[in-house]
Amino acid sequence: MPTCSIIVRSFNEQKYIRLLFEGILKQTFTDWEIILVDSGSTDQTVAIAQEYPVKIVNILPQEFTFGRALNLGIAHATGDYMIFASAHVYPVDEYWLENLLVPFQNPEVALVYGRQVGNEVTKFSEHQVFKKWFPDGIQALQDHPFCNNANAAIRKKIWEFLKYDESLTGLEDLDWAKRALVLKYKLAYRSDAVIVHIHEETPERTLNRYRREAIAYRRIFPEAHFSFWDFCYLFPANVLSDWFHAAQQGVFWQECKNIFTFRLMQFWGTYKGYQQKGEVSQLLKRRFYYPNKISDKITILR
Repeated sequence: MPTCSIIVRSFNEQKYIRLLFEGILKQTFTDWEIILVDSGSTDQTVAIAQEYPVKIVNILPQEFTFGRALNLGIAHATGDYMIFASAHVYPVDEYWLENLLVPFQNPEVALVYGRQVGNEVTKFSEHQVFKKWFPDGIQALQDHPFCNNANAAIRKKIWEFLKYDESLTGLEDLDWAKRALVLKYKLAYRSDAVIVHIHEETPERTLNRYRREAIAYRRIFPEAHFSFWDFCYLFPANVLSDWFHAAQQGVFWQECKNIFTFRLMQFWGTYKGYQQKGEVSQLLKRRFYYPNKISDKITILR
């Protein structure tokens, strides 16, 4: 039985998933298994996975949520620690797994998450988000639930009585961390466990991502709010901040339009998510997780 199980959720990830698997093979820590939870990929994702020592678990597209895919993957895992990695990430060095597991030497630690950075295709504003959310030089325990399952690890024995919420449209990691803190467990951040996280999204997909996460955040923290006036303040404030940093780096004219578009989609999506009333329909959930054409096919299948 391996020490850790690496759970990867995938849907049409042929472009980058090989980089992840190759990065895992180069790790100094080698006592692992890989479990791919695939939700109906129609490209070469599964064929590529079959070239590596990967256990493949399938979930029907119409049954997919982030939490359900994680629970399914963990149920098939045999390790003591569950490592979560998005299918469009890859480690920057061979010490990623080794560093991510260090905080578990403290028996009170339930979850560890690592640093995320972008690469040459990452949008300028997304680079700014990564710098804010995942700072360098910090390796500490924390008393707040922020984390991210694109690069994280938990103890399986805690998951056995603290499953992921399968009804959330996103932020299942934040919800799990919040409940773990209530039970007096600790969370840790390792800035030296670094992965490159690639989002090659259209503006529509960016809006979609922030909208579903806002719906989930409102469920997790009912007291939270995001008004139209919050949008009117945060959107231009972040655009101006990004423009300033882009000018300092000599890329203002190159990035000016992309910054405006990304921040508009980010904060308009957040606003729309907070305005969502009632339960999220199955059709809307499908559109959250899959591109429109594929979502329509899944709806017909139902």
